[in-house]
Amino acid sequence: MASSYTTNFSIEKMGTGDQSGTWGTTTNHNFDIIDRIGSYKAVAITTNADTHTLTVREASPGSGTENLQDGMYRVIKFTGALDSNCTVTIAPNSAAAFFVFINATTDSGSSGPYSLIFTQGSGANVTIVNGKSAVVYADGAGSGAAVVNALDKPLFGTISATSDTAAGDDAAIGYTSAEGLILTGQGSTNDVTIKNDADADVITIATGGTNVDIVGDVTAATVNADGDTSAGDNATMGYTSAEGLILTGQGSTNDLTIKNDADADVITIATGATNVDIVGDVTAATVNADGDTSASDKAAMGYTAAEGLILTGQGSTNDVTIKNDADADVIEIPTGGTDVTVAGKLTAGKILLGNTDTDTSNTGSVTLDFSANQNFVLTFTGNVTLANPSTESVGQAGIIVCIQDGTGSRTLSLGSQYKTVGDAGITLSTAANAVDIVPYFVSAADSILIGAVQLALSGA
Repeated sequence: MASSYTTNFSIEKMGTGDQSGTWGTTTNHNFDIIDRIGSYKAVAITTNADTHTLTVREASPGSGTENLQDGMYRVIKFTGALDSNCTVTIAPNSAAAFFVFINATTDSGSSGPYSLIFTQGSGANVTIVNGKSAVVYADGAGSGAAVVNALDKPLFGTISATSDTAAGDDAAIGYTSAEGLILTGQGSTNDVTIKNDADADVITIATGGTNVDIVGDVTAATVNADGDTSAGDNATMGYTSAEGLILTGQGSTNDLTIKNDADADVITIATGATNVDIVGDVTAATVNADGDTSASDKAAMGYTAAEGLILTGQGSTNDVTIKNDADADVIEIPTGGTDVTVAGKLTAGKILLGNTDTDTSNTGSVTLDFSANQNFVLTFTGNVTLANPSTESVGQAGIIVCIQDGTGSRTLSLGSQYKTVGDAGITLSTAANAVDIVPYFVSAADSILIGAVQLALSGA
């Protein structure tokens, strides 16, 4: 039996009796791989590089050219001088592995320090800012592979920051017992920018500055915060260069209360707490989520460059429920499922496009996956029997296109769930490259009704 190789790190598994006289060399190479898997290395990024490839193994395990790659180390500290953010691609995209990454790069430009962006495919990425580290894993899912922060467990429904921010943060929300809520930013022009729905600046804090620029009017007796607040303040507005705007209060029920003109509470922060309670609805011109959601989220809105807007939920009956103003369900996604239930009529502006399975090589027993596809385009390379499926749904309808290969004369037999007129079965066109269309409708469990077959379509 010839040697085989593990998928992720190409550790060679020698066959019985294989590599006589050379097994020691192979075994020592395997030990070198294992040694790296449990070890640390500093990896230097080329000066001012925008991209870097971290190779776990050769693209094809067992290609005979396996080298001891940097990506085999589990703890990797990245060094080197950067003048911009650098994208690090974990290769190949089929290798699944975890890492402890440390961003120890330095700044060769004027606007650093810079972040490292870790990617493997078109899925999620992980960004590690300078001076920070993270435990991540690459899922090795091929072209759609994702890199995930293994310790990232964001809280939604409430946003609870439990520690201070740092001067190196790109955009952060933090909290300390003395300072309360902290907003920290870092930009080339402004550290903090608040905009209106027309994308026009309303309030800005210049990069590294302490002044607040308000574009419009401010109506107040006096607004003059020029220093930090403290834990003993009754009601204070302050400012520091690291923390930006600080609101600090101290009350027997709430530390911070925002009220409307009727003296009713709108926003409250309970005394000594970090949760924010909003009494009514939250209305925004746009709500801009800029990170992915995770499987454990109860109710979250997220975003990735590949997936766009993401809605993630977790409920005992449905994971996602969209309701109308009468509190009636309109759209449901059952817990843990992928099916979508629409309570009312579904109207499309142009077309509703069912998924189509195109298979260019079919012979012998073929089982159609009705849960994944509405239509099927099958090229016969031999006589075919459509075996009884287990995935059809009552009310499902579509077509099965049967194409003869260059030889022709391929026959079609049907499992017992496929019902034809008089139980006579189907006789296909026999000419080479002939195209026939078979319509179907699922009338009941284990009952797929076959309509009149359209034979030998010309020009198909």
